[in-house]
This record gives sequence, structure tokens and C-alpha cells, in this order.
Amino acid sequence: MSVKPIQAAVTVPHGGSQQITATRNPATPNGITLIGRFLAVSAIAGVVAAAAAYLSTLAAVPVWAMFMGWVAYFTRGHSARDGLVNYLCLALGLLIGLAAAAALAVLGPVLTTFTLPVVVFSVGMLIVSLRALPTLSNIPSYFVGVISVFAAHAAPTLESFAELGGASAIGSLAAWLASGVQAKVKRLA
Repeated sequence: MSVKPIQAAVTVPHGGSQQITATRNPATPNGITLIGRFLAVSAIAGVVAAAAAYLSTLAAVPVWAMFMGWVAYFTRGHSARDGLVNYLCLALGLLIGLAAAAALAVLGPVLTTFTLPVVVFSVGMLIVSLRALPTLSNIPSYFVGVISVFAAHAAPTLESFAELGGASAIGSLAAWLASGVQAKVKRLA
């Protein structure tokens, strides 16, 4: 009796695809098939995301903002240190976004229809200039923070910062946890 191989094409991040071929019951030395490992990595992300979403609802913070923290975690590097730096850039982006919201309120009566373009120009210049910082040069994470403020229509208050920053922290920690567990599963096979 011959065993026919099973083939599946899997799309990998950053374009491209990877061909996975496995036989029906072939276990790797550690007992996990390639397809089993693939599914386990996906399931880990799903379970951790579900838990982070539940924790966000318990903490009364927006689930979408938690996912902004998850996204920021993966903007540059995947280590705990990189994740912390990415989160700090996001948090600074939140502060920049809140400052922009305050500027819109103050300058609106003076600049009228030009207020938004002037504030956005200033924010863009500031964030892109931050690329000169040796460690905190993660432009995408800054923009994720600013986007979070604008998406939430947040008032420029400490409460808004705490809500969005807390939600993003849950997401960044969840991404770190998922990434760590996934790395262990990948090493098994």
C-alpha cells in the first residue's frame, strides 16, 4: 500500500508562496507534521487574539485599538525589546495625535478650512523627522498611534491617552505572547 503525498500551497507574508508537501501520517521526529505545525501556529494567533479581545472588553477599552498595538508590535523586529520600542513609538504617536487634536480645536477658528492641512503637515513633518532618533525611529508605529487618536475621535485628555495606550499595550503584549509561543511550535518540527 503506497501513501500518496498531500500538497498545499501556502501564502507567506510579504508576497510569494511556499509549497508544503507531507504524506498522510508522517510525523516529524517530535510528532508534529508540517501541516499540523502550520495549523498550530495559526490557532495560537487565534486563541491569543480572542483572549486579548476578551481582556479588552473586560478592561472597557476598544478592541480595535488593542489590534493597533498588535500591528505596532510587528512593525520592526519581533523580540521583546523591539516590541517595547515599537510600543513606545506608538505611545508617542498617541501623544502627537492628541496634541494634533488640541491644535485642531485651538486653530480651527483662526485658520478655518486650512486648519486640517496645516496640522497634518506639521504632524507629518514631526513624525518623519523622528527617523533621526537612533532607537525610536519607527515611523509606522508613530503613525499607528496618530491613526488611533483620529479613528477614536479622541479628546486631547489624559483619559483618552490611558484608554488608547492601555488597549494598545494589551495588543502589543498579546502579539509578543503569540509570537513567542509560535516560535516554540516552529522549533518542534
